[in-house]
Amino acid sequence: MVHRPIYLDCHATTPVDPRVLEAMLPFFTEQFGNPASLTHAYGWEAEAAVARSRQTLAAAINASPEEIVFTSGATEANNLAIKGIAEACFSRGRHIITVQTEHSAVLDPCKYLESLGFQVTYLPVQPDGLVNLDALDKAFRDDTILVSVMAANNEIGVLQPLAEIGMRCRDRKIIFHSDGAQSIGKIPLDVEAMRLDLLSLTAHKVYGPKGTGALYVRRRPRVPLAAQLHGGGHERGLRSGTLYTPQIVGFAKAVELGEAAMAAESARLTDLRQCLWNGLRPLGGLHLNGHATQRLPNNLNLSFDGVDGQALLLGLRGIVALSSGSACSTVSSAPSHVLKALGRDDALAYASLRFGLGRFTTAAEIDQVVAGVISTVQALRQVAE
Repeated sequence: MVHRPIYLDCHATTPVDPRVLEAMLPFFTEQFGNPASLTHAYGWEAEAAVARSRQTLAAAINASPEEIVFTSGATEANNLAIKGIAEACFSRGRHIITVQTEHSAVLDPCKYLESLGFQVTYLPVQPDGLVNLDALDKAFRDDTILVSVMAANNEIGVLQPLAEIGMRCRDRKIIFHSDGAQSIGKIPLDVEAMRLDLLSLTAHKVYGPKGTGALYVRRRPRVPLAAQLHGGGHERGLRSGTLYTPQIVGFAKAVELGEAAMAAESARLTDLRQCLWNGLRPLGGLHLNGHATQRLPNNLNLSFDGVDGQALLLGLRGIVALSSGSACSTVSSAPSHVLKALGRDDALAYASLRFGLGRFTTAAEIDQVVAGVISTVQALRQVAE
């Protein structure tokens, strides 16, 4: 059997949980109907499955089922939220606030809108990766129509203070969106307590299938949103296209499992992360990226002094599967924009590892990774001397 490295890249994607696959399978074969076909039993079966899934996802974030709009993933959800608000609120203002450390699925739509005449304020972060709320207060303008701040950072795992941000937006009647791709099923999300108007979700970060996600769209008070896909009027006209029933069922099952095990899994992963951190500390020359505790329980992001970043990843290739940053930015040769925003220089930003622990990670695997990283870093430092 071919040896495969230990998988610690769960921020990039996660394996489909067998229980999720089991829930999906009937909708590929026996219950294959189109949920929009409401004249026969095949369509009714699919439509009922979608309705149940909608209820499950809504309950997980304290929303109503009618506020869940299915998409192909968080990237589409982010685009629908940001561009949809820009178009719908064009007459009210053309100013948007976001954060320098956002995922490209938020930053790129904002840059696109800038090319159309919108103005975007990119808030800096503090050295621990958290938004400075005073800076946010100063960024608000009379023509601000949207604030977009991700719930949990995909590289450094930092959890932003959504409730405090939401309160500030609500007081000013500004729409508040969050990219929750890394958060659903891992940390508590409550759109009411956090005063969220829009929340982007995806399945494949929480042991569900790739290719499906959702956007929560508040109905009271109603959030104006311009559709980005037209044709058929699906999802109340906000997102046309035949719903992918097996994927949606799998998404809901994945979230259901994540919610049920959240407390216990969070404690287990926090313990494993601490073991990893304690095991690597004797190396010295380590820099923790992001807040020490206000972060996802499965995230550890470290920069290593005295090593070449590319050599580090190559040296670990047969030991552990991980990355130095977002899977969506690995085609770029530039250092991580997230780590640069924290103040890391290019050398440290390149020589960084993002450890993404997961549901199937074991203590024995963490021990193996610690040993492999220590030996690799020590060897590279000796060569560099």
